[in-house]
Amino acid sequence: MIHRPFPSARPRRMRYNDFSRRLMRENQLSVDNLIYPMFIVEGSGQRQAVASMPGVERLSIDLLLEEAAELVELDIPAIALFPVTPADKKSDLAEEAWNPEGLAQRAVRALKANFPELGVITDVALDPFTSHGLDGLTNEQGYVVNDETVEVLVKQALSHAEAGADIVAPSDMMDGRIGAIRQKLEAEGYINTQILAYSAKYASSYYGPFRDAVDSASNLGKSNKFSFQMDFANSDEALHEVAADLAEGADMVMVKPGMPYLDVVRRVKDEFKVPVFAYQVSGEYAMHKAAAANGWLNEEAVMMESLMCFRRAGADAILTYYAKEAAKFLKQK
Repeated sequence: MIHRPFPSARPRRMRYNDFSRRLMRENQLSVDNLIYPMFIVEGSGQRQAVASMPGVERLSIDLLLEEAAELVELDIPAIALFPVTPADKKSDLAEEAWNPEGLAQRAVRALKANFPELGVITDVALDPFTSHGLDGLTNEQGYVVNDETVEVLVKQALSHAEAGADIVAPSDMMDGRIGAIRQKLEAEGYINTQILAYSAKYASSYYGPFRDAVDSASNLGKSNKFSFQMDFANSDEALHEVAADLAEGADMVMVKPGMPYLDVVRRVKDEFKVPVFAYQVSGEYAMHKAAAANGWLNEEAVMMESLMCFRRAGADAILTYYAKEAAKFLKQK
């Protein structure tokens, strides 16, 4: 860094005019950086509000398609799908996860048939499908077993690829699942199906509203995910997880949650120089919504500031429930 003492340097000089602020802006946010997470339910004409996430709804496939038309119009490049599994289809072995006629699989086929240009990302994890709400199969002690879970995740990922998913996104944090999924996709000819690895997914308390949205909170009960999701005190560990997933065949890596972990986003980007995604999770969204509803924050301003913070930290794409609102704001500029 060159030391330029005052008054030979006046940093505020470049901030005096709008045009010069724009010219020296180091990071840009565009609609191309946004991914919209969506929750889907069985039935027709179903629109269910998520109480802990104001403005977010669970939609049946027919209404999902209507929403997708608006997203395409807004030029949002991709959506991420999260199914809400009926209680009678949940089981200890999560068989519904790889059902070719499952909700997620049918939604993917409908989306790709109607909007082939819209990227579709599917969640590869078992927590929406297990009777206990954990992300994998468990043994008699209730411990999530790794290798047996990976076998099921491979089946689930393949079923999504067969339905037409552009990106499968394992969010389970099992060891070795990226390599196993990549090997299976290659063997079955799905060489262009991308893998977005949730590589640094922390055992966070910011996920609460999401679990309400997918109806897994009641199944999870007093259980926790500390034995497979990362300890939020650690960041070196995240680099090891990312390195392993890239070596196994991940195309992109995820840091989740987002804003409380921007330091991890930056470390991953600096270390690996690969596409890094971040998830502005349900708890982050709910906090902004609650503060705005109470008049404590300007919602539009903090929405755009928070998204720019992801970009500044090194995120190439952001999964955010604000994607539609942000896209509309950006189009108005």
